[in-house]
Amino acid sequence: MNILVIGSGGREHALAWQCAKDDKVQSIYVAPGNAGTALEPKCQNVTLEDTADADEHSAVIEFCQNNAIDMVIVGPEAPLVTGIVDACRAAGIKAWGPTAYCAQLEGSKTFAKEFMAQNKIPTAAYQGFTDATAAKAYIDEQGAPIVIKADGLAAGKGVIVAETIEQAHEAIDD
Repeated sequence: MNILVIGSGGREHALAWQCAKDDKVQSIYVAPGNAGTALEPKCQNVTLEDTADADEHSAVIEFCQNNAIDMVIVGPEAPLVTGIVDACRAAGIKAWGPTAYCAQLEGSKTFAKEFMAQNKIPTAAYQGFTDATAAKAYIDEQGAPIVIKADGLAAGKGVIVAETIEQAHEAIDD
């Protein structure tokens, strides 16, 4: 079995490491991989187009077809949100990870909050906005402290705990 692991972090290293232990696995390609994955038996780091760019999923599919890849394992959220698993499955390639629709739980805070509300899953109160003026008016009504979260992937930096209304307004402007 030949596997392509997409990602460059510790999570992807752990996935590649575990796969390498399996006698059925011949080769593991890690895109782009890291210094640790380069040292793992059966592993080879490879460079592909931006795997998070929906327009570049064809490069992943082509790599899989040219290298007899049996399964793609996707670690990072960005390629999941842009539909890499959907693209692989549509091309007849087994893929491990959620579809783009399901990945919205991670990729969109608004989607996740609406999902929780619809399914009666306890969560903090929230309000979503696409208009900065309306968001600021809501902040003025609610007061501070208040938590501001950007919708979408923000690499762990999309949350501001504003201690003042002014800080909250600045977060909206940024």
